[in-house]
Amino acid sequence: MNDTQANQLSQPATSKEPLLQSILHHLVRSLGISQEEATAKDYCEALNLCVRDLGLDGIRATRAKENREQAHRVYYLSLEFLIGRLLSNNLHNLGIYNQAQEALAELGVSLTDVLEQEYDPALGNGGLGRLAACFMDSLTTLNKPAIGYGIYYRFGLFRQRIEDGKQVEYPDQWRENTRSWGKPRIKRKQIVRLYGHIRDINGRSCWENTQDLYGIPWDLPVTGFNTGTVNTLRLWESQASEGFNLEYFDRGDYLRSRGSEIHAETISQVLYPNDEHEQGKELRLIQQYFFVACSLADIVVRHHRENPEQGWDNFSEKVSIQLNDTHPAIAIPELMRILIDDHEFSFLNALNLCRKVFSYTNHTLLPEALERWPQSLIGRVLPRHLQIIHLINDYFLHTEVEQHWPDNNDMKRRLSIVEEPNDRSGERMIRMAYLSVIGSHRVNGVAALHTRLVQSDLFPEFNKLWPEKIINVTNGVTPRRWLAYCNPELSALIDNTIGSEWRLDLNRLDQLKAYADDPAFQEQFAAIKRSNKEKLAVLVEQECGIKVCADAIFDVQIKRLHEYKRQQLNLLHIMVLYRRLLDNPDLDVPARVFIFGAKAAPGYHLAKTIIYAINQLAERVNNDKRIKDKLKVVFLPNYRVSLAESIIPAADVSEQISTAGFEASGTGNMKLALNGALTVGTLDGANVEIAEEVGDDNIFIFGLTVEEVAALRQKGYNPRDIYETNHELRSVIDWLASNDLCPDDPDAFYPLVNALLDQGDYFLTLADFASYSDAHQRIDDCWRKPSEWWKKAIINCASMGKFSSDRSIEDYCKTIWDM
Repeated sequence: MNDTQANQLSQPATSKEPLLQSILHHLVRSLGISQEEATAKDYCEALNLCVRDLGLDGIRATRAKENREQAHRVYYLSLEFLIGRLLSNNLHNLGIYNQAQEALAELGVSLTDVLEQEYDPALGNGGLGRLAACFMDSLTTLNKPAIGYGIYYRFGLFRQRIEDGKQVEYPDQWRENTRSWGKPRIKRKQIVRLYGHIRDINGRSCWENTQDLYGIPWDLPVTGFNTGTVNTLRLWESQASEGFNLEYFDRGDYLRSRGSEIHAETISQVLYPNDEHEQGKELRLIQQYFFVACSLADIVVRHHRENPEQGWDNFSEKVSIQLNDTHPAIAIPELMRILIDDHEFSFLNALNLCRKVFSYTNHTLLPEALERWPQSLIGRVLPRHLQIIHLINDYFLHTEVEQHWPDNNDMKRRLSIVEEPNDRSGERMIRMAYLSVIGSHRVNGVAALHTRLVQSDLFPEFNKLWPEKIINVTNGVTPRRWLAYCNPELSALIDNTIGSEWRLDLNRLDQLKAYADDPAFQEQFAAIKRSNKEKLAVLVEQECGIKVCADAIFDVQIKRLHEYKRQQLNLLHIMVLYRRLLDNPDLDVPARVFIFGAKAAPGYHLAKTIIYAINQLAERVNNDKRIKDKLKVVFLPNYRVSLAESIIPAADVSEQISTAGFEASGTGNMKLALNGALTVGTLDGANVEIAEEVGDDNIFIFGLTVEEVAALRQKGYNPRDIYETNHELRSVIDWLASNDLCPDDPDAFYPLVNALLDQGDYFLTLADFASYSDAHQRIDDCWRKPSEWWKKAIINCASMGKFSSDRSIEDYCKTIWDM
């Protein structure tokens, strides 16, 4: 679809008056609230319903046009869609922000106050889900037919609170606070089958005696910028197929009367249920299959409805299915089941069709993050799918692997989807990443370095077998959300300097490089950064009760809490800086505010220990008058998209300090640089490509490279050698171990100290410490030269054209989806 065709779609042209009447209509008719009693929250709901109506109209127009053109559509399967607040974004995309502002003003209501009432939808955790949201934005803005599929979680991940310095998880009741978000499509519900057994009938496998439940779709319109195209995010909610049991109820067994309802509804309650116990593992597997089964059934029905004459003949020409990590990998045997059991395909024809349709994005090199399910669990929950997985595996090993490596049983063992146990007491495991590679026509990494490591280290044999299969598509972020929306002052400066076309072509920011040395432009750029820092300082005081000064360096690390992301390295360095100031309170150093935002998985105890250590250190540092406010530490609780939108425009320094070879890409690094933060980082993930774009002089690189990490491990690494020779490092580790920071909780930090010293320091925190400390000294030196600092900041912003999710989607279209 070209731009002219796109603009022929029904772009809403709502003026103030009909929007005002629509708000009042929804206030009274949909919400049952009079104008006299309405609060800002009520107006937020009413306005959201107006925007949803416009979006649903847009979906109908878009789908009608796609049907007429028999469009090729991409279906994006992801367990996470971390979309953030939508109302303001949609108002801008639909071109009615000013009209909404005027309509509400006529009612005596502030649009700013209304927008602040919106909850963040709790539909994701971190980069994986935010990437999916950026991709849906770009697909729509680029007029690409697309539907995103996921789960309509009731509580999502969890709401994080910090109590006595520790992370405590609470349900995130985001859906209880809104009625206007999604639109249920009861007519499109799907049946999902679980458990049961397989019976052979005349040579065909029949899946019988299953426990059934419903998937109810909720549709969210995904608007694009400057286009009438509106795509769909369809999220599934689980519901019992039989529901309430009146017989049990009449007996007085009230709990049991709702048993099937409770069991079914549990599936869509929480993102990533704790899998430290068997029930959690089973729920995770069911959750993944549930949304995959609903989505594939929906895809098949839609395809046959839109292509009644061609049927399966053109399925692969019209359907591209992207697996966002291994969570939806069970989609491959599910489509095989549909084709073989329901439509009488031969096994080989079904496999060939699957391989044309599916593609898989790998997001991690971490072994523990590459999903493996016990074979017995899959056999119990999805017995037919286990049969099909074995059929795929047998064909792959004895035909394709055998042809390439004849009589090589060791290679078959290494490439088998079924991982054999190391000893007799072990369990056979199903490797979902292997299933994803074998069942897809393309596999992509998400940064150039990551893809190289996927080819050479993670899937080297697959890369030899299929040298064209594993390719790279570097991640990106949407410039609409992560510059235009979250940093309006900087966006206005850019508009006034080079025009506004950068929103649709981020490469145009390159024109800003001509102003990097301009004192007047630097002054305006710096003033906007300071304004954003002042706003964040207010938020920090509101959330944490900590006063920070906007003249200090705002040093930011905001991402999921994991040892490989090395928040513990940042922690140790802050402890060293604090002790230096205690030794010499008059030390001439720039004032620093270190800002953290992170959630730790509920079962990840060491990650929680790091959060506790950061908060205990913050309590000590922030209340120590001896250091004269030269150092502050802030941990902002419940990190989420709307919080990131306040932090990122205010950041001076972006901490991207993962151990080289562990971060697949990162997108926070792109967002922060786009908003003028300077990166301190390792040569890991997309940091490598950011460094190439901004130039070595405009980024603070430190630490071991991937090759040096490998060489150090091969040589033999003993963290105690560094501990013994680095006096400052030894002193702060001893301080952590002393219980001084946690007198009421003895040995609370022992797991962290033990991991660093006696468990091998797997993520090489101590090995990179000296280099990291030197990089921060270079940051201090640069900060003392304002013209040099702001030149670097402007160049960072101007060099981010490559990292637009629009470019990422264009790459997917060309190299993977053939759109």
